[in-house]
Amino acid sequence: MAIREFRMPDVGEGLTEADILTWYVKPGDPVVDGQVVCEIETAKAAVELPVPFDGVVREIGFPEGATVDVGAVIISVDTAGAAGPQDRAVAAAPVVTAAAVGVTADAPARTERRPVLVGYGVVESSGKRRPRKTANGTAPGSRGPAAGPRPLAKPPVRKLAKDLGVDLTAVRPSGGGGTITRADVHAAAVVDIGTREIVERPVPTPVPTPVPTPSPAAATDARETRTPVKGVRKATAAAMVGSAFTAPHVTEFVTFDITRTMKLVEELKSDKDMAGLRVNPLLLIAKAVLVAVRRNPEINAAWDEAAQEIVLKHYVNLGIAAATPRGLIVPNIKDAHAQTLPELSKSLSELVATAREGKTTPAAMQGGTFTITNIGVFGVDTGTPILNPGESAILAIGAIKLQPWVHKGKVKPRQVTTLALSFDHRLVDGELGSKFLADIAAVLEQPKRLVTWA
Repeated sequence: MAIREFRMPDVGEGLTEADILTWYVKPGDPVVDGQVVCEIETAKAAVELPVPFDGVVREIGFPEGATVDVGAVIISVDTAGAAGPQDRAVAAAPVVTAAAVGVTADAPARTERRPVLVGYGVVESSGKRRPRKTANGTAPGSRGPAAGPRPLAKPPVRKLAKDLGVDLTAVRPSGGGGTITRADVHAAAVVDIGTREIVERPVPTPVPTPVPTPSPAAATDARETRTPVKGVRKATAAAMVGSAFTAPHVTEFVTFDITRTMKLVEELKSDKDMAGLRVNPLLLIAKAVLVAVRRNPEINAAWDEAAQEIVLKHYVNLGIAAATPRGLIVPNIKDAHAQTLPELSKSLSELVATAREGKTTPAAMQGGTFTITNIGVFGVDTGTPILNPGESAILAIGAIKLQPWVHKGKVKPRQVTTLALSFDHRLVDGELGSKFLADIAAVLEQPKRLVTWA
């Protein structure tokens, strides 16, 4: 018998712990190098972890719902007689570099493996267990998966099924390619177990389970609900408090006629160069921001408190605030300043789709230089956004509404919106902030400036 231990890796920048969301294996299951064995949630994202050697699972170190220190042993594997090389560090796909996920410089890599986020070779820590508690004060037990093929479902759908107590192996998928959707899970939750349709796959061996208790994610009584603040929400809360009470915020507003930009949006939808791409107001507002940054480069900077320096960035990693089931995240488009309009459209679409699927990587949320938050989609006119930590400015887009407006000397119905710019007054003074905001509005009032000012 040769027991190998797989430890909780640091999948972000210096993260110290992660929550185990789902186990995909149980003791006695065979595993191969690179096989995903569990899904975890860190302060930055949900991540699937592959085991780096072949063998048979001997022990699961922590149950689902537990909070685990980086470096703690999460699974032990008996590698005696296993075929194939062992102790191979898991590499990321070409779009995710080893540096972005904390892989050591001397760790071997295999680019043919599926894209995962693993920092391998962490320093061993005490690994003290801090299991998530249920309403009655007990920790939820680990549940082994069904035998046979793993059901196809996205991480948010798996979490929903877990919260509702739905066995995904007993759900008939309706999504493309046999994928289980949220609607499938909700439907299964209200169907009597005796009449539920079973997906054609081997039936799992019954496992004794405790009396059902409220989900560990929320404890509810007749008058209130308590939800633990963990993972992404906890990190976001800490970051926003730190930003609000560290950087002196100033917010300015501009209300203007965006009718011509809205007309351009409609024209671009039928343009052959934009065929198959998503064209919306956010796309042109993002492009206007990039034009304004080029005209006012000092806005794209950061305050280095330790060095007492202003760091001017000669590139724009454009962050887009996204509300997800796991909380607010801000992935960014790398080098957005160098992208054409079709390229920017594709990047925005991929960013939004990945965020909605809960697949945004920690690397995608690092290194942002400027952020846009679109509160207008909720019908909100304006707001005072808080800076994303490490950035000097953030733009909030308000709702675009048909309003009476003086146009060419006459009151006419026009498309009108309000933009709000918050900035760090330590490095952005009123003149710079005002010029930058005015330039964005000017481009959107006369979108031909996307060409003449570019």
